[in-house]
Amino acid sequence: MEFGRGYPQGTGGGWRCGVPVGTLTDVHERQEGVLTRKQAYAHGISPAQILAHLRAGRWQRVLPRVYATFTGPLPRRAYLWAVVLWAGRGAVLSHETAAELAGLVDRRSAVVHVTVPNTRRIRPVPGVVVHLSTRVSQATHPARLPPQTTIEETVVDLTQCSRNLDEAVGWLAKACGRRLTTPARLVDALGSRARLRWRAELTEALGDVAAGCHSVLELRYLRLVEQVHGLPVAQRQRVRRRSGGRWYDDVHYARFRLRVELDGRVAHPDEGRWRDARRDNAAAVGGDTVLRYGWTDVAERPCASAAQVAAVLIRGGWTGLPRSCGPGCAIRGAQTA
Repeated sequence: MEFGRGYPQGTGGGWRCGVPVGTLTDVHERQEGVLTRKQAYAHGISPAQILAHLRAGRWQRVLPRVYATFTGPLPRRAYLWAVVLWAGRGAVLSHETAAELAGLVDRRSAVVHVTVPNTRRIRPVPGVVVHLSTRVSQATHPARLPPQTTIEETVVDLTQCSRNLDEAVGWLAKACGRRLTTPARLVDALGSRARLRWRAELTEALGDVAAGCHSVLELRYLRLVEQVHGLPVAQRQRVRRRSGGRWYDDVHYARFRLRVELDGRVAHPDEGRWRDARRDNAAAVGGDTVLRYGWTDVAERPCASAAQVAAVLIRGGWTGLPRSCGPGCAIRGAQTA
């Protein structure tokens, strides 16, 4: 990639004018071919030379004072670099955009989220959401590029932007379910925030996530079906070896040969349903009973689901009794809560 013959490439390290200085090639490679006007000046490229590149089509303007030093479509990471550079000193990608980079979400965010120190004010541009924070330096990942918040800070940010508690807890479960972080690290991240919505509820939910609940549906099953109805404590996310890989059982009552699979559409997209069927069939061949419940079964009919689970557990040798959770509970004739 040529930047124009005869232009100084720069030789020193360090910082100048608030931007990192290395060779122009180093900066170009690190930033996916994107430069700020200030960085170009720092390497001896004049305003007239920048304008010449733009007019000749060798460069393209991405955002105010930010240029891509190549032609053609702008790759995603190049655009994310452009946003960070446009946002300036202390800026980091955050929220859904940081989640995208960390692998917490599979789709790119519709807008790019960037966080800057709360002492700064930036004129907004279309497609970019700017957040202000007093703790950007503590939240920034020490190594990942483009600059972005750590996975723990990203998850906590997302819980605070959630529409409801279920959605907030879902971020905790998803991050741990994808093995991007741990409940202990998230507890520390929650504790580092002076102000936090749903602090007690999120901290409690992390206890259940630590026990193996990797989705909101699994958390609901634990609380609404298993705990409130006095069912035995199950193993969660138990690994089952198979040829060429492994399966994870959502809920396994090993002593009573019962496996419960929780089939939420978000957690189990359509392309995974045949895989789930093969897992269930293998469990049945091994002598286990498999029950499968979805959102409606757990969220709207938890008592009926608990009655079914209890019946299979009793058939498998459980000598306990399920507990009615109150008037109208589908478990009748048992001890009341």
